[in-house]
Amino acid sequence: MIRATLLAAVLTTALSLVVLAQTVTAPRIWSDAALADWATPVATLNIRPAHIAEAEYYAVPADNLRTYPVYHPDAEPPGYWEELQKKKPAPLVDVSTIRTREDWIAAGARAFREADSFWSRTSDPAVIAQARDPRSFENVVKLPDGSAHGPRWVVADQGVMLSYIACANCHLSNRRDGTLGIAGPRGPRPPGSPLLNPRVPGAQGSVPVLQRYFVGDSSARIVSRMFTAPWAPDDRLERVQNAGPEELRLLAGGDPGVFNRPHGSPFYATKIPDLQNLRYSRYLDATATHRLRGPEDVARYAAFITGADPMEFGSYHMLSNEQRTLRFRYANEVLYAIGMYLMSLEPPRNPDVAPRDMLARGERLFQREGCANCHTPPDYTNGKLTPAEGWTPPPDHPNRADFLPVSVGTDSGLALRTRKGTGFYKIPSLRGVWYRPRLLHDGSLASLEEMFDRARLSPDYRSKGWNPPGAATRAINGHTFGLALESEDQAALLAFLRSL
Repeated sequence: MIRATLLAAVLTTALSLVVLAQTVTAPRIWSDAALADWATPVATLNIRPAHIAEAEYYAVPADNLRTYPVYHPDAEPPGYWEELQKKKPAPLVDVSTIRTREDWIAAGARAFREADSFWSRTSDPAVIAQARDPRSFENVVKLPDGSAHGPRWVVADQGVMLSYIACANCHLSNRRDGTLGIAGPRGPRPPGSPLLNPRVPGAQGSVPVLQRYFVGDSSARIVSRMFTAPWAPDDRLERVQNAGPEELRLLAGGDPGVFNRPHGSPFYATKIPDLQNLRYSRYLDATATHRLRGPEDVARYAAFITGADPMEFGSYHMLSNEQRTLRFRYANEVLYAIGMYLMSLEPPRNPDVAPRDMLARGERLFQREGCANCHTPPDYTNGKLTPAEGWTPPPDHPNRADFLPVSVGTDSGLALRTRKGTGFYKIPSLRGVWYRPRLLHDGSLASLEEMFDRARLSPDYRSKGWNPPGAATRAINGHTFGLALESEDQAALLAFLRSL
């Protein structure tokens, strides 16, 4: 009996050690060594943006909190609100359950959908009451489980807080069947369709959220801190210092396919990217601001845009000392899981492609017109960079192995006159181009038909995509490949592109 008991104890201990050995940990995302050559130099300064030091980053406690749905009041399960009050903080990504690559991907899919923005969190009773008021949900999309897209409940040490989703707030797509797809590019809301988000404060980019990040600043001052590039002065941005609410509202823009992200400009848009083909890129952002070497770089970038950005460019410091101090970071496991998930994605295939003979003709044209030189099969990108018109990279540029000597001539504003101005545009993959609601780096064009329309080169052209504030007409220059094709050849080429 004693021997049997001892044997059982030994086996139990051995199994426990096996389980512990199988439990994995996330890589150390923020390291000085990885950051050293991560960012691409700003073209007009020829220096890399600064990053928060590893020691400072990890001196801040990690955040890894599970979030819970905010239901439409008429669909909230009985007792749901009362049960939330009894819950204790729980991890969004629980590493004790992760053993395999597939486990990381599954955890990342959940984190991508459910992670909230720290800057959106609030315990304000008035705002929480608004999130439980039926009037806030009138004509708002109801997800299949009865919840709303956007707001989330967070159980923190201080109790139940209201917050807003982080990643999935911008990176989602409107599908043809009326449902929402995660990680795709956001497109326009069909006319007459329900609103996406409830009327609850807290979405990224809203004034209350920005003022928590840019503590102590007025709305006009925040705009200046986000966009001003002192080495490339823009009188339009300088005037923002004295702008009123209406002018600020116009600068915020209304096109759902673009986002006025810090370091960009309201006048040189940054299109919300399609994350479903991220694995085919070597760089992040349209202007290749950071290298993409694997899921760790995706995780690093997520940390960077959610608080770990000192906004320092050599002698130019964009933030006050208080704003520059790191106040929040996600846990390594949250960011790494999201990176693993995004790098696992493939863009969906078009279910409605043209006949085979038309696709074959389009593919021949794709090769004949030289499209494959940059958009090389099977990834339909060569992963390289093309310089903005009017800029020549220095011969000692650290990314020189990746750039081509030819510019495609698209608008150079984002690449040369903003803090995202690396001087380059990355060559995107054409996989999934069939469903993208905005084309070119700034989303100026709304369809492949518009892309291949010669009329867009005219200064009196009215773009169906994004337009700068106050612009009614303008030429959409550059990327003229294929514009000279006859209509039948264009139709075949477009049919092939929509099959990728």
